Amino acid sequence: MKNYLLVAAAPIALLAPVAASAAPKSPAGPVIAAQAPQGADIVTTGVAKGRDRLDSATSTSSLRESEIRKLAPSSVGDLLRDIPGIRSEASTGEGSVSLSIRGLPIASSGAKFVQLQEDGLPVLEFGDIQGAGADNFLRVDLNLSQVSVIRGGSASTFASNSPGGIINFVSKTGEVEGGAVAVTAGLDFNQYRTDFDYGARLTDSVRFHVGGFYRQGEGPRRTGYDAQKGGQIKANVTKELTGGYIRLYGKYLDDRTPFYEAVPFRATGTNADPKVTTLPGFDGVKDTLLSRNIRSNLVLDGNNNVTVNDVAEGQSVKAASLGLEAQIDLNGWTVTERFRFSDLSGTLVSPFTSAYLPAAVGAQSLGGAGATLSYANGPRAGQVIADPSTLNGNGLLVALNMLDLRLNSYDNVTNDLRASRVWQLGGGDLTTTAGFYAARQTIDRDALWTTFVSELRGDGEAALLNITDRAGRAVTQDGAYAYNLALARGTRRRSLRVDYAVNAPFASVNYHIGRVAIGGSIRYDYGNAEGRIFGSDLGGGRVGTVARDMNGDSVISIAEQKVGVTPLSAPAPVDYKYDYLSYSAGINFRIADPLAVFARYSRGARANADRILFSNIVSTTDGSLLIPSAAFDPVKQAEAGVKYRRADLTLNLTGFWAKAQDTNVDPVTSGLIARDYEAFGLEFEGGYRRGVFSLTAGGTYTDAEIVRDRINPAVAGNIPRHQAKFIFQTTPQIVTERFAVGAVLIGTTGSFAQDDNVLRMPGFVTTNAFLQFRPVPRLELTLNASNLFNVKAFNAFDDASIPATGIVRGRPLNGRNTSLTARLDF
Repeated sequence: MKNYLLVAAAPIALLAPVAASAAPKSPAGPVIAAQAPQGADIVTTGVAKGRDRLDSATSTSSLRESEIRKLAPSSVGDLLRDIPGIRSEASTGEGSVSLSIRGLPIASSGAKFVQLQEDGLPVLEFGDIQGAGADNFLRVDLNLSQVSVIRGGSASTFASNSPGGIINFVSKTGEVEGGAVAVTAGLDFNQYRTDFDYGARLTDSVRFHVGGFYRQGEGPRRTGYDAQKGGQIKANVTKELTGGYIRLYGKYLDDRTPFYEAVPFRATGTNADPKVTTLPGFDGVKDTLLSRNIRSNLVLDGNNNVTVNDVAEGQSVKAASLGLEAQIDLNGWTVTERFRFSDLSGTLVSPFTSAYLPAAVGAQSLGGAGATLSYANGPRAGQVIADPSTLNGNGLLVALNMLDLRLNSYDNVTNDLRASRVWQLGGGDLTTTAGFYAARQTIDRDALWTTFVSELRGDGEAALLNITDRAGRAVTQDGAYAYNLALARGTRRRSLRVDYAVNAPFASVNYHIGRVAIGGSIRYDYGNAEGRIFGSDLGGGRVGTVARDMNGDSVISIAEQKVGVTPLSAPAPVDYKYDYLSYSAGINFRIADPLAVFARYSRGARANADRILFSNIVSTTDGSLLIPSAAFDPVKQAEAGVKYRRADLTLNLTGFWAKAQDTNVDPVTSGLIARDYEAFGLEFEGGYRRGVFSLTAGGTYTDAEIVRDRINPAVAGNIPRHQAKFIFQTTPQIVTERFAVGAVLIGTTGSFAQDDNVLRMPGFVTTNAFLQFRPVPRLELTLNASNLFNVKAFNAFDDASIPATGIVRGRPLNGRNTSLTARLDF
C-alpha cells in the first residue's frame, strides 16, 4: 500500500510545479464533481466535461443543499429514496443500505452495481463489501453542497464497477463566503446534534471550507442506551490558478450507530395478501433487539484469544482521508488529477438472522424435554419464568445470533488522471478525453459469532435468559447458548486478508455541432485479488468448534463446549486476475431551445470481490477461479428519452432496458446465487413552479424478470425479490420569504419477499413533512416529521412464506420521528 501511494502521487508531483508558477485567476471548476454555479443546469458527474443537461445524452438528477435540509434524512440511504430511479432499502440504519438503479437486482445486499462517490472518487471500490457499504463512511451534514446522480449510460465508462450508476456527494469548497450553526433535538426520540460549517477567502486566490457535526442519543429506534455517538470534521483549501486550481482536502469520521436487523411481526391472512401487525410488548417500527441488558459479547477474537466486546459498538466507523484535486491547462489540454488515501476501519456488532420461537417450545428445543427458563440478567436476574407462554404478553423467546464483525482495515487508495481538449472541427466542437484510473482496496475482517437466548421485549429493556435442563444442568452460561453460530452448526466464522487491485485506461470522444451531440466512450478494466482466507467452512479437515474455558472458572460448561475458533494454521490462498471491456455510445438532438431527445447504449460490468470467497468459485488449493466467468458480472443497457425545460417547468421521460448477470451469496442462507436478469421500464422526473407553490415529482415503472438461474432453475421467469412495479416520489411545497411548508411523499407498490414469488410484501407511502420559519434574518427554525403517519413500511421479509408460528422477520423503515432544528447563518 505504501509503495502504491508513492506511485499514485507521482502525477501530482509532475503537476505541482506547473500549478505553482501560474498567476492567480478566477476559479475554474473540475471536470467532474464540480460545484455548479447557482442556477446552472450542468451535468458534471459521470461525463468527460461539464455540459448543459439538454445537450447531454444521459439521465441525471441532483439534490441541492436546500432540498436536503427539508427532507432531513436520517441516513444516506434515507436521502437516496428521494431520487427517481433509485431503489434504496433504507431499513438498516446509518449504513449497509441495499441499493440499486433501474431494475438491476439486489440479489443479496449492498449496492453491487452502483458506485457512491465523495467529490468524484469512490468511497469504497466495491459497493457490496460484506459488513460495510460505502454509505457507512458517508454522513449528511452542512459540508454537503449537493448529491449528483447519473443513471446508467456513461457511468459504465467513467468509473470502475459502476454500470448501474454513480451517486456523487459533492462538498462545499468555500465559493460562497459564510457559514452556519445548526442545533437539532429529537422531540419524540432521544437525539441531540450540532452541525457547523464556514467558508471564506484567505486571499484573492485562496479559499477554504471547514465543517462537521457531533451528535449523541438513543437514535430513531429504542435501544435502552446511547446507540448513536460521534461525528466528523471535513476541511479543504483551494488555490486558484490561471485556467485551473489545486485543492487539498481531508476528513476525519469517528461515529457509532446501531444496525437495525430484521425484527418480528405477527402475520395473518395469506402469502398473497398478508396482514402484518406489531406484537404485544414489542413495536417493530420503534423497537430493536438491542437492549441495555445485552451489552457484553464474550467471544474468541480473530487470533483465537478470549475477548469481551461491547454490543453498543454497533456500526462503528473510523475514517481518516486525505486527498488532492488539481486542474490545469497545458497547451490547450485540461488536465485533471484526483488522488485520495482513506484509512477505514470499524465494526458491525448486532443480532443477525435471529430466530423467534414460542418460549416453551424454544426452551425444549434448545434444552430438551422438561427444560425451564429463568432470567440471566436484568432486574429479575435468577427469577424462574413459571409460565413461558405469557412472557411479556407475546410468549416468545429469541435465539439471538450475535454477529461480531471486526473491520480491521477497509483502506483504499485511488488515483484518477485525465486530460481533455476541445477541438474546433467542421463548425462544431470535438471534445476528446483520455485518462487512467488506478485503485487498491483492502478487505481485512474477522466474522465472529455468539448465540444468546433472550426474551422479546421492547423499550430497550430485554433481558437474557438461562435454560436449565430436566437434570438441573445449565444449558446456557449467563444467557449464552454457544460461543459460535450454533443454529448454523458453528459455521460462518470467517477471516480474510485480501487486497484488490483495479486499473483502467479510458477514453471518450464527443462531437457537438448545432443541435446534435454524438459521442462514445470506452474503458478497459483489469485487476487482481491476492491474499488469504481462514475458516472451517473451507473444508479439508479444518476445525471450527472446540471446547474452551471462556469465563476462566476452570470448568467447561455445556455452552463452553461450543466455542468457535479460526483455523489460523490452515489458510486458503486467493490469487486470480480479471479483465473486461466497457463501452457506451449516445446521441442527443436539441429539437428546440427547451426540448431535446436522446438515446444511448452501454455495456459495463462489476468485478466481484469478497462475495465469491468461501464458495466453490475460488480454489482453496491455489486461489484461482474455478469458474472464470464469475470474475465479473456484465451489464448491458439501452435508454431513450426526452427532456423539456423552461423557467417554471422541467420534464424528463426516459425508457430503459437492462440485462445483467449476478454472481453472489445470500447473506441470510449463505447460499450461492448465479443468475441472469432482464428489466425494462419507464422513468419520469419533473418539476413545476408557480408563484409561491412548487411541485417536484418522479416515478419509475419497472418490469423485471429472472431470465436464468444456474443454481435453482425453478425461479427462472419469476420477478426478482423486492422489485416493485412502480416507485415514486413527490414534493409539494409553498415557499415565501418568511416560511416554507411542504411534504415529501415516497411510495412503492408491492413486491415479493423472495425470488420464489410466494410471500408478497405490501406497498406503502411514507410522508416526511416540514415547516421552516424565519422569524428574523439569518435565523431559521425547522420542524421535521419523518414517516408522519407512522406507516409500517417494509423493505424486506427474510421469510419466503408465512411460518407456522405466524411470526415473520421484517425489515421496516423507521416509524414516526419528529425533530426541531434552529439554524443561524452568518
